[in-house]
Amino acid sequence: MASGLVFRGHEAQPVNDADFPKPQKPWFFLRYILREQRLHFLFLGVLLASVFFFFLLPSSSSPPVRAHDPFPASFLARDDLTLWPTTNTRSYDVAVHSVGKIPLGIKRKGLRVVVTGGAGFVGSHLVDRLISRGDSVIVVDNFFTGRKENVMHHFGNPNFELLRHDVVEPLLLEVDQIYHLACPASPVHYKFNPVKTIKTNVVGTLNMLGLAKRIGARFLLTSTSEVYGDPLQHPQKETYWGNVNPIGVRSCYDEGKRTAETLAMDYHRGAGVEVRIARIFNTYGPRMCLDDGRVVSNFVAQALRKEALTVYGDGKQTRSFQYVSDLVEGLMRLMEGEHVGPFNLGNPGEFTMLELAKVVQETIDPEAKIEYRPNTEDDPHKRKPDITRAKELLGWEPKVDLRKGLPLMVSDFRQRIFGDQKEGATST
Repeated sequence: MASGLVFRGHEAQPVNDADFPKPQKPWFFLRYILREQRLHFLFLGVLLASVFFFFLLPSSSSPPVRAHDPFPASFLARDDLTLWPTTNTRSYDVAVHSVGKIPLGIKRKGLRVVVTGGAGFVGSHLVDRLISRGDSVIVVDNFFTGRKENVMHHFGNPNFELLRHDVVEPLLLEVDQIYHLACPASPVHYKFNPVKTIKTNVVGTLNMLGLAKRIGARFLLTSTSEVYGDPLQHPQKETYWGNVNPIGVRSCYDEGKRTAETLAMDYHRGAGVEVRIARIFNTYGPRMCLDDGRVVSNFVAQALRKEALTVYGDGKQTRSFQYVSDLVEGLMRLMEGEHVGPFNLGNPGEFTMLELAKVVQETIDPEAKIEYRPNTEDDPHKRKPDITRAKELLGWEPKVDLRKGLPLMVSDFRQRIFGDQKEGATST
């Protein structure tokens, strides 16, 4: 039986690599670094670059900030840099770290501020102060009690805007601070349409708090001493919860402001909104409405018109009267401070209605007569603020005494009353 031989010379025979090592190709190590150790190579490059820029480049060779820089010196124009971080910390940090050290003598940068009710008595004086310190102010007012004449002197100022708008309707703005003053404050006005009054206090405050939440603005609510009702505590402290009538003729204002305070605190606790609450006591000064039913404006207008001064009840009710410039100072300190409140803002000097009438007689007409009328419903018997908290935490207290501030108000009323009469006679 024949055996077959098979030729397998064309098949490759197994070779042991250990016996015959392959020669290494050129640049083998470099390719190994680039392919297998890419991450280590990247870190090494970053480290070398950092060492180069940190040690080899001199810090003194950096060029000064020029006019075309994204944050020029005007961006940091502030008198009081300590207040800026509390209102706009992120912008402050960006600006400071972008331009380096802040040179001495630089002015503060004006803030963007909206003042609801800014054409009213208190609001217009607040606008004056904000404009004078360099802020850009947007006044929002529906002119129910506000007057264009109160802010006309700012027309043409590029930092001033006037918007006719009712805060009951939503509003979209970009601002740093919101002063919420919108609401009729005198009994004659807030009793005229009580449903509208409480709607302004509740829905209007809700809208402005929602705006503050969306844009990260600080919000200041001007509440009132009326939240204490007819107080059983005298003088009234911020911790006093009040003695109120929730169904009386003044409740649209009293309860509306109490609800507004509740909304502010709920937005503060629940949504982190920076809120400030001021409880304002009786305030007087120029630009008050001539016939708004408040006792000071009533007495001054009646004395100038040679009418009898009307005293409701026995005249032994007490009130505390602060001049408007003191109130504006307190509101601005509260807004710029770090305390939520509420804070009583008023003058602790207490006067009966008869004592006030005598001061008006001494200032305007010693021959003015006093006429007694039945007292109004739910009229508080006593009203005097305890301002200890404002003194300690805000460093604020009123400076203008009634006998010094009243002549300034009389001058304004005299010009408006007799000026209107002359204009009416001329037109006739």
